[in-house]
Amino acid sequence: MLPISDSSSPESQSLKIPKTPDLLKRKNSFSSIQPYLSLHHPRTWFIVVVLSLQIFLLLMARSGPASVSHRRSHFPAPTYVAAAPSTDGDSQCGSGKVYVYDLPPIFNTELLQNCSELNPWVSRCEAFSNGGFGPKATGYAGIVPENLTHAWYWTDQFASEIIYHNRIMNYRCRTTKPESATAFYIPFYGGLALGKYLWRNYSAKDRDRHCEMMLRWVQNQPFWNRSNGWDHFTTMGRITWDFRRSNDDDWGSRCIYLPGMRNITRLLIERNQWDYFDVGVPYPTGFHPWTDSDVVTWQDFVRTRKRNTLYCFAGATRGFIKNDFRGVLLSQCYNESGSCRIVNCGGSKCANGSSAILETFLDSNFCLQPRGDSFTRRSIFDCMVAGSIPVFFWKRTAYYQYEWFLPGEPESYSVFIDRNAVENGTSIRGELEKIGKEEVRLMREKVIEYIPKIVYAKPNEGLVGIRDAFDVAMDGVLSRIKEQEGGYKW
Repeated sequence: MLPISDSSSPESQSLKIPKTPDLLKRKNSFSSIQPYLSLHHPRTWFIVVVLSLQIFLLLMARSGPASVSHRRSHFPAPTYVAAAPSTDGDSQCGSGKVYVYDLPPIFNTELLQNCSELNPWVSRCEAFSNGGFGPKATGYAGIVPENLTHAWYWTDQFASEIIYHNRIMNYRCRTTKPESATAFYIPFYGGLALGKYLWRNYSAKDRDRHCEMMLRWVQNQPFWNRSNGWDHFTTMGRITWDFRRSNDDDWGSRCIYLPGMRNITRLLIERNQWDYFDVGVPYPTGFHPWTDSDVVTWQDFVRTRKRNTLYCFAGATRGFIKNDFRGVLLSQCYNESGSCRIVNCGGSKCANGSSAILETFLDSNFCLQPRGDSFTRRSIFDCMVAGSIPVFFWKRTAYYQYEWFLPGEPESYSVFIDRNAVENGTSIRGELEKIGKEEVRLMREKVIEYIPKIVYAKPNEGLVGIRDAFDVAMDGVLSRIKEQEGGYKW
């Protein structure tokens, strides 16, 4: 928000009461007309009648309906007022409809067609195949119900741009008439475009090029000027920090810092909690239900699953990080091998999930979720999909990230243990054993209740009676854009 000027500002000083000489002039002017205000003077009655008539007209005007809405002065009103959403019988689009820009292929489909060039060491074609879900998962026989093996994939954690694009093209509230749209979606694969240039000797200009070109294209569209981008949104399939380069020698691009990106809502797997336009959405997991029945069957399965381990940790140390907290967790787990189960994810053997990780989460009451390479990690959602209760050590790992998708009461579905206490000797096992069985049951039930909101359904049209993570994201985006109509309400 822009600062509000206080009374001591130079501008306010100029509005103060005039000095004494001006007051004396006013007093003298008033004295000069005093004789005419006598009740015996004929002009007095004329003045009274005129003043009475003016007061009457003023009161009548104030009692009429207001024709001008009050707006925040620090955000100009849009130059184009959004039309009401089209009424085609779809009662589920009360918050409005979405228009999808037909971006030039260089910004999305060409990146996928050249998927073998997205990584300097290995082709990404298989990882981003199948509409972003990746190849079918294998090795799950005997771990998941036989009638649900079709719903599991090796999904890449950076595939959300592709998943959202495919879904929004079939979204029930999509419109092909931009004049009737409440929101405008930019199907830009910014994460894929950036990933290619993060390694080797590419320059900062290389890493910024696609985003700069995309913004120039979007800003030339007629509906951009309607609100200077306020009603535009996009998906960025990496964490926000990959797009916030401050100096040319640093990591990532400066896409989010480019002027045109300022007002665009950005759906990211990790957000900057101090940036209103960043929205944290769930990392893609491997579970992609095809039907409502798939969801219910899976919820029943994890609800009744017998769990033999108190807690678990799936991950690896970060040797390059001083005082790596993961090392502390692993040390405690190894010392409590009867209560803690470990999946060592050294190297890349746990990339995009594995049957060992899923089985471990299914067998454990709690799963330890320290920060990853950044504050968040995909493992949070893998853990919760398995019905295991997450244990956090940083509030920024989930509580300040996924507000649309997780319960508003953190203690209802998770455990928080301060990392400093753990480093000073607090026993994780001891803290978790303090939680009674009934409390554990209630927490697990809350986790299971929210599973639909953190997974992405397989059908491009979505599920019939259940709203998944994509639906929740669209509801949130449309609601926030509707709320902003008529003014900047940060």
